[in-house]
Amino acid sequence: MPTLNPEVLRPLPSLRPPSAAVLAEKALTFLRRHPRHLDPLSSTFTPQAASNLLLKCQNDRTSVLNFLRWAKPHGFFDARCKCLALHILTRFKLYKSAQAVAEDLALGTHDETGNLVFTYLKESYNQCNSSSAVFDLVAKSYSHVNMADKALQMVNFAKSHGFMPGVLSYNSIIDAMIRSRKSVKLVEEVYGDMIKCGVSPNVFTFNVLMRGFCGAGNLEMALHFFHDMEKHGCLPNVVTYNTLINAYCKSGRMDEAYELLRSMSLKGLEPNVISYNVIINGLCREGKMKETCEVLNEMSRIGFVPDEVTYNTLINGYCKDGNFHQALVLHAEMVRNGLSPNVFTYTSLINSMCKARNLNRAMEFFDQMHARGLCPNQMTYTTLVDGFSQQGLLKEAYKILDEMTRSGFPPTIVTYNALINGHCFLGRMEEALEVVRQMGYKGISPDVVSYSTIISGFCKHGDLERALELKQEMIEKGIEPDSITYTSLILGFCEQRRLTEACELFQQMSRMGLVHDEFSYTTLIDAHCAEGNINAAFDLHNEMIQKGFLPDVVTYSVLINGLNKQARTREAKRLLLKLFYNESVPGDVTYNTLIETCTNVDFKSALALLKGFCMKGMMKEADRVLDSMLQRNHRPSEAVYNVIIHGHCKGGNIKKAFNLYKEMVLAGLVPHTVTVTALIKALNESEMNDELSEVIHNTMKSCKLSDAEVAKVLVDINHKEGNMDAVFNVLSEMAKDGLLPNSGRTAYVG
Repeated sequence: MPTLNPEVLRPLPSLRPPSAAVLAEKALTFLRRHPRHLDPLSSTFTPQAASNLLLKCQNDRTSVLNFLRWAKPHGFFDARCKCLALHILTRFKLYKSAQAVAEDLALGTHDETGNLVFTYLKESYNQCNSSSAVFDLVAKSYSHVNMADKALQMVNFAKSHGFMPGVLSYNSIIDAMIRSRKSVKLVEEVYGDMIKCGVSPNVFTFNVLMRGFCGAGNLEMALHFFHDMEKHGCLPNVVTYNTLINAYCKSGRMDEAYELLRSMSLKGLEPNVISYNVIINGLCREGKMKETCEVLNEMSRIGFVPDEVTYNTLINGYCKDGNFHQALVLHAEMVRNGLSPNVFTYTSLINSMCKARNLNRAMEFFDQMHARGLCPNQMTYTTLVDGFSQQGLLKEAYKILDEMTRSGFPPTIVTYNALINGHCFLGRMEEALEVVRQMGYKGISPDVVSYSTIISGFCKHGDLERALELKQEMIEKGIEPDSITYTSLILGFCEQRRLTEACELFQQMSRMGLVHDEFSYTTLIDAHCAEGNINAAFDLHNEMIQKGFLPDVVTYSVLINGLNKQARTREAKRLLLKLFYNESVPGDVTYNTLIETCTNVDFKSALALLKGFCMKGMMKEADRVLDSMLQRNHRPSEAVYNVIIHGHCKGGNIKKAFNLYKEMVLAGLVPHTVTVTALIKALNESEMNDELSEVIHNTMKSCKLSDAEVAKVLVDINHKEGNMDAVFNVLSEMAKDGLLPNSGRTAYVG
């Protein structure tokens, strides 16, 4: 048997991995000389080696940053190692890099209380010759990723171990708490702890606190902090004032908002564009659009140019106010100035065009949004679906719905209700019910609006039994009918002369605690009048007033017609007179009655009626009033012509406005400056150049004063050169200086 060679039996040399110190030294050499050779080390590199390396090169900024770039994606860069890196980066004042590491630490470490991270920071604190700034940075980073509770625990751990976090920690925590809508009481406690620990708040502290309390609707507490600033030797800045001005505006306290704006100069501060935008937003919210012009003028005097926020706010305001023309003018001006409307502005414009039933223009704005790279939101799509549905254009509505779904916006209850309304408008009641079934498949339950819309549809199409069945169904499903549900049913029964059942529904409303409105009262009053029961109608009228509802024009129209049918003309005329005293613009029912009252004796009422029609854009009725006056040989005054010409200019019938202007001049009457300016603008926009020249010529000819000669020459030159903006400017200045005929305030009745 052969013997074995003893060398073969010798044990193999040890394959133990190199020590952390050796790995660290090797990696450091590569870092400084051959960074590309680091990757092969990553599989054997350990957290201990990483910590060892950071401690070795903690004074070498370049090596530290290079190591962190390499180490970041690898497992050896653990929590302990990250804490070492935080000390070193903070000491180098590389706060951005340090915050990135701290946020990664916060999100990637399982540490319920924050104690583990604090322990690692404390252990390596002296090794890195660190400072309390590291705890501020960690608190800020935790706060930034919405971990305010852990940030606060970190601060408490630091304090209990003799470290002193500064104002940065507290500011970050307070800010995070307010952003995440934590209890303001808890925020106040953190602020109290800050003061107790001797940490002095700064302007940022107070601004954040005020923003939080204003956001919670506690303006008085925000004002308390505002006054507390002086005690701490802290001066408010523009942000401080803007926060409070905004809060006053949101509370509807515009006078106090203005007062605060004016007081800024006493503190040596100048308002900025944001200050004025906040005021404009407040005025728009209150519907005070005229006052926004004064604010814009003030901005212009100071030298501020309206920005995108200014325009977007104003356009939204005018849209809500129903002044679509001015909204469109501002939109055009905004685009001309190189500014971009935002999604909300386009949605407001689209909504306005839908309300004006101008769907072509609404789609133009929708296409503009796409062209500008703006993505329509859920509200934009729903607004268009509703706009098309309101006019029964369901093919187009469903096309928008398809795009809405493709864009990632599921239809909401509002979208479905719009479609239900479209089907009801067309009398497709079964299809409306099918939409309700489709909603169920999508997990959306119909609401009171869904049912009320279909009930109203059945009532309009005379199917009262189905309407009552649906009312019962909604009750069984736990959806209580509202005032609109009942009013639709009452109207349906009244139209079928089923007055007893209508009255029972009216009483049901009262028993359920639902409030009657002017429409439900007027509907029943009309039904009683139709039955010849005037006394019952007047009983309802009196009850209406006792309950605090003011009868509107339609209510009186119904009563007037009822009285006329019973030949009770004296009472009818008395009600008619009440209409004029209330300065109401009548509805269709009484137009004929009212226009018949336009006699020579009652000219004042006729002029008031004419103004009312023009203000409402009801120019056919206004023309009928004027024709009635002419037929009775009543010579219209300057006031009448001014009102109706201006009305036609505003309504877009420029040819009619110009013909009335010629008629007025031929009668020897002088148009008011406002009328002339409106007509010139309208003719210019419509490119009616011959007519434009005639009006300007007549205006200048009627201007006899020698002081106006220079202005007249300027108007003439600019008109010939086609510079109409300059023409309008000169005419405006002439009017201000009283150089134009009838340029005083009292001359223009319209």
